[in-house]
Amino acid sequence: MGTRFPYGTFVINITACVLIGFSLEFLDQHVELNPSWRYLIPTGFIGAYSTFSTFEWETFSNLQIGSFLIAGSYVGLSLVLGLAGVWCGVRLAKWLP
Repeated sequence: MGTRFPYGTFVINITACVLIGFSLEFLDQHVELNPSWRYLIPTGFIGAYSTFSTFEWETFSNLQIGSFLIAGSYVGLSLVLGLAGVWCGVRLAKWLP
């Protein structure tokens, strides 16, 4: 998806941020588990869903061909919207009874 800006990886990584924020907060508030087990779902399954290595490769590739604006936008938007996604996931989990 996307020939210049890597939209596909971007969308996957932002949704993974929402999911990890939600799952960590939900499991912390609603499930009695040992803290070590509480991280199994977020880091194991959601971590496998997100694509950090692909993000790095796409950024590197854009830098190699001189697409500095695209690489910088990708990194900046991923950081800002990723943090916003985690925040939204946490807020959603807190909103649930």
